[in-house]
Amino acid sequence: MTLEAFLASLHIVAILTLVVFLSSEAALCRSEWMNEAVVRRLARLDMIYGITALVLLLTGVARIVWGAKGLTWYVSQPLFHLKMLLFFVTAILSLHPTFTIRKWLKALNVTGTLPQPESVRFVRKWIMVQAHIIPVIAVIAVYWARGM
Repeated sequence: MTLEAFLASLHIVAILTLVVFLSSEAALCRSEWMNEAVVRRLARLDMIYGITALVLLLTGVARIVWGAKGLTWYVSQPLFHLKMLLFFVTAILSLHPTFTIRKWLKALNVTGTLPQPESVRFVRKWIMVQAHIIPVIAVIAVYWARGM
C-alpha cells in the first residue's frame, strides 16, 4: 500500500504542476504584454508544461503497472478510457501552441521580431481550450475513483 500511496502522490503532484504551468502560459500569452522576455518565458513555460505532461503520463502508467489495482481493473473501467481520451486530446491540442511558440522564439532570435497580435490571440485560445478540458478530466477521475 505504501507504493500505491507514493505513486498516487507523484501523480497528483504532476497534475498540480501541469495546471500551474498551463495557467502561467494562459496568463502570460497576451498580445498587449508581448515583448522579448515574454516570448522567452512562454517558451520555457511551454517546455516545462510538456515535460510535466510526460511525467503525468508516466506516473499514470506506473500506477497501472505497479499500483494495487492493476492493468485489468483499469482497462475494464469506461471512465478510465474517457479520461485517457481527454488527456490525449489535450496533448494533441497542445502541439499547436508549442510549435507556434517555438516559431516565435526562433523569429525573435533570428530577426528580433515579435509575434503578431492575431497569432498571440489564436495561441491563447488553444491554451485556454486545454485549460478548460483539464478540470473535466479531474471531475471524471473523481467519479471514476468512486466507482461510478
